[in-house]
Amino acid sequence: MPSELPLHSVSVTGVVVRGDGRVLAIKRADDGRWVPPGGVLELDESPEAGVAREVFEETGVRAEAEVLTGVYKNMARGVVTLAFRCRPVGGTGRATEEASEVAWLTLDEVGARMVEARAVRVLDALRAGGPFVRVHDGTRVR
Repeated sequence: MPSELPLHSVSVTGVVVRGDGRVLAIKRADDGRWVPPGGVLELDESPEAGVAREVFEETGVRAEAEVLTGVYKNMARGVVTLAFRCRPVGGTGRATEEASEVAWLTLDEVGARMVEARAVRVLDALRAGGPFVRVHDGTRVR
């Protein structure tokens, strides 16, 4: 009997924080938005392995997940994202097929360049009391 339930997609986001407090970000090649790197979790990988893979594929930076900092659901698209605070362990940032630019942003730059639904993932990764659970519409947190 086929399920009538809607399907959800699970994604991961890597909030990669350098020792100086700057955060790794990409300017998406498809829509020009600044976001922390991430993407769809593959069926055969753990969330930690998936976030490391996505960060590397999108930026050339090798990262290691340290802690789950938030769970975010895009209510309009049915995407659930697991965000991890990560530390860089190698590589250098470079543009890729998915990222027209890669930069290490200050928190002020995160607030200025990222839409609220993406910036909150960075801010949550740096505050105590998580992991946080939030819903959004792709742009604004509800």
